[in-house]
Amino acid sequence: MNQPAPEPIDPEKLPELAAEVIQKDRFPYLASIDGDQPRVRPVSPVRTDGFTVYVANLRSYHKTAEIAANPNVELCYLDEGHDQVRITGVAEIVEDRTLLQEIWDANPLMRQYLGSLDNPQLIIYCIWPSKVRFMREWALEYHDVPLSQPEF
Repeated sequence: MNQPAPEPIDPEKLPELAAEVIQKDRFPYLASIDGDQPRVRPVSPVRTDGFTVYVANLRSYHKTAEIAANPNVELCYLDEGHDQVRITGVAEIVEDRTLLQEIWDANPLMRQYLGSLDNPQLIIYCIWPSKVRFMREWALEYHDVPLSQPEF
């Protein structure tokens, strides 16, 4: 059986191709580490700046302890054509009140469920990318996406 041949990728287009996948997938998967066991779950980012992704969380969720113990995480995005983007990075709690307010103001669903930006259960993580990879469906080959691209 012949394997489908992916169309060639212009390396200069990688940031744009990766950004398109990220835009199309509303619920990427977040991987964290629980001791020596990886854990994966869908998340709904509340803000994306280029390849820096912000994710809301509740202190009572298990991933809170996982990220506190080991902040190394990975996000996996998949579009309807099965193109894939993986963002490897470090999760950090956002403390900047101005940034938190911007995120809060832009997310009516978060406001509806949490009531107040000062809800003690709310945590916003910023996932700082250290590596971004893009793969076309069936290509079985990742392409490193440069991190020095302009913000989208």
